[in-house]
Amino acid sequence: MTKTADTSKFDMLIERAGEYQELAKENYDRVRRIAEGIRSGFCKYLSSKDGKCVHLVPAQGAFQPKDYGDEAFSMPPRGFRHIGPIAFGLAVRVTKGTDWLRMTLICSKKGDFFEVSIVDGDSHRFDLPFTDDDHQDFYEALFNHIVGWLDDKIELYKDGDYSSRSIGFDFSDENVAGDGLAPELPITQNIS
Repeated sequence: MTKTADTSKFDMLIERAGEYQELAKENYDRVRRIAEGIRSGFCKYLSSKDGKCVHLVPAQGAFQPKDYGDEAFSMPPRGFRHIGPIAFGLAVRVTKGTDWLRMTLICSKKGDFFEVSIVDGDSHRFDLPFTDDDHQDFYEALFNHIVGWLDDKIELYKDGDYSSRSIGFDFSDENVAGDGLAPELPITQNIS
């Protein structure tokens, strides 16, 4: 906006903040579509025959094995949002019962594409529109990340060393907050 005699600095500020918010909304909407695609695509990849096996959950704190909708994301869907990376949790059922493990993922724009990073793991490039066939190698990386963590803990136990090493997992528990295995993340807060 070019300042004219009729335009105040406040009007310029409001217009610029409006453009910022449009871009923040675009960022959130794109990350949300990618996260939903990862959730459904990874569940298909796992080929669970007895129900849903992947949910979008908050990246930190206690969680239940259910879809959280907007609450699964570190950025609010409405109000004043920041332009920046958005974290979300991916809860994966790891038993035939009700045991779920959470991985934390961070999605950020890199040029013309989005990069999704597994906390303490691999990153993958995503373009929109999202197609499952384009991301089989990422689903394999998610699967290998979980199996690698389980294998590591099994070996540590067999060797007689529980260790404190972690690669960003939490298990769900209906009555207890997370077990502290997931690292602290810089979560963007809504400002009022």
